Amino acid sequence: MAFLLNFLQFLFMALWALVLGRMLMSWVDPGGRNQLSAFLIQATEPILGPVRRILPPTGTIDWSGFVVLIVLGFLWRAF
Repeated sequence: MAFLLNFLQFLFMALWALVLGRMLMSWVDPGGRNQLSAFLIQATEPILGPVRRILPPTGTIDWSGFVVLIVLGFLWRAF
């Protein structure tokens, strides 16, 4: 049981880091032209895409990353 809890904590921490990395890279390379940006986009789009469709359009700011970071933070601390 402890292994499962540690695995879930690691998974939430890794997802949190990937989403944060994508948010930071969106300021530098929003088109995903280098390999790191392309990897971050491919790894996080399955998580951010559904949240982006649920949120109302707010113009140029994409709030889906913030929402996902908050939810992952709660889940990370819950386990």
